[in-house]
Amino acid sequence: MTGRPEHPEGAPVRGLRRYVGAVAAELGMTGEHGRAEGGPPARGHLAVRGHLPSFPDRVVVLVWDEEYGWGAAVAVERDDDLAVLAYLGGEVLPPAAAVAAFTRALLRGEHPGDPRPVRLRAVGDADGLVDDLGGYAP
Repeated sequence: MTGRPEHPEGAPVRGLRRYVGAVAAELGMTGEHGRAEGGPPARGHLAVRGHLPSFPDRVVVLVWDEEYGWGAAVAVERDDDLAVLAYLGGEVLPPAAAVAAFTRALLRGEHPGDPRPVRLRAVGDADGLVDDLGGYAP
C-alpha cells in the first residue's frame, strides 16, 4: 500500500463523471462517451449520437461547466474546437432527463434553450454544488 488515495480527484469529480454518465444513460448511450475535469472551473462533455439538421456533417457534443450548466455544441474546424449553439439554462445540475429532453429536441431540429450564455453561478460559490456533485459519487 502506497498511501496514495484511490481517487485523487475527490468525490466531486467522481460525481461529475457519474452525472455525465447518467445523462448518457438517459440518451440510451452505453460505454464511455464523456469526460469530466475538476477545473476550476469544473467541466464535462459528452459526445452525442446523431446530428443537428442545421449541421448534418458536424459532431454534436453536450458541454457542461460549473458556471453555465449544460450547452449543446458542434465541432468546428478541428474536433477539439467547439461552437456552443444553445444553453439549457435554469440550473447548473438539472436532472439527467431534462438534459436528455433538451438534446432530443435539438436533434429533431427544434430550438430549445438560449443561444446566449447565462451565468448561473460563479466558480467557488458556496451554494452546495460540491456537495451535490459528491452525491453522485460512488
